[in-house]
Amino acid sequence: MRNLSLKQLQAVAAVARLGTMTRAAQELNVTSAALYARIRQLEEEAGLLLFDRTPGGLKPTDAGREMLWAIDSINTVLETCTDRLRTLRGAEGGRVALGVVSTAKYFAPQVIAGFVKKHPGVEISLSVRNRGQTVEALRGYEIDFALMGRPPRDFPIEAATFGPHPIVLIAPPDHPLAGRAGLNREDLADQPFFLREEGSGTRMVFEEFMAGVLVKRAPLDIDTGSNETIKQAVMAGLGIALLSVHSVAAELESGRLVLLNVKGLPIRRDWYAVRRADKVLGPAASAVWSYLMAEGARSLPGVAQSGLALTGVRA
Repeated sequence: MRNLSLKQLQAVAAVARLGTMTRAAQELNVTSAALYARIRQLEEEAGLLLFDRTPGGLKPTDAGREMLWAIDSINTVLETCTDRLRTLRGAEGGRVALGVVSTAKYFAPQVIAGFVKKHPGVEISLSVRNRGQTVEALRGYEIDFALMGRPPRDFPIEAATFGPHPIVLIAPPDHPLAGRAGLNREDLADQPFFLREEGSGTRMVFEEFMAGVLVKRAPLDIDTGSNETIKQAVMAGLGIALLSVHSVAAELESGRLVLLNVKGLPIRRDWYAVRRADKVLGPAASAVWSYLMAEGARSLPGVAQSGLALTGVRA
């Protein structure tokens, strides 16, 4: 298909998004007849239908989806070109799309606040998701870079650490194991645990740490994707949980929660800033990245909350 043009691909994308030739023609500011001819020419050259007629409108066929993949790839190249040009201009300001895993929401606003005081012209879009969703946003170029505890390994990335991320075991102050020193993992076998959702970084750490020990689940079915819900359940005396120290700093300081002194805890992990290896950061995103490397650790809550917090082992 040597004569394939960007206009033709944009026509396919418009029809796929809007579902009708008429609406797509209006958006593209062409007649319905002209748009139909453009799509028909593409189908003749490809030898395949690009759309199926359904009760819900025109839906792309497999061939149509290949065309959509092509326009997405072209848009990515154009965006990369724009980023490179912006980098060459060295312009200040702009917009940064920052993605963070749910645990990072406890310090990301402080990082952003510190940065915008020095760079008031930069607009930052912050998205908070679970680890899987954040990785997919990174993979799909939806964000400039992400903050997470464990970088992905199934596509090329660049990652840099900017601060410690201890994982601790929390319990209510009146828990039978509270205040006891030198506990072993086996001492936890009969304790009801609240676990984060499958695929979360904290869940992975828990499974590694408790490997070989039969774990009892807490007798309450809750949304384990929520640190806040888990904390409330632990404070209510319904179980214990392994969580990031950043997510429980306020409760530890107020005495509503305590850390259990278990050998091997806290588990020392690190926070990473992660971007795609082929993602060129513009001046604004580069400035946020540099600020994070220099100042990010100062925004981390709870690291010095307890003498335990810096004495554990690395995961």
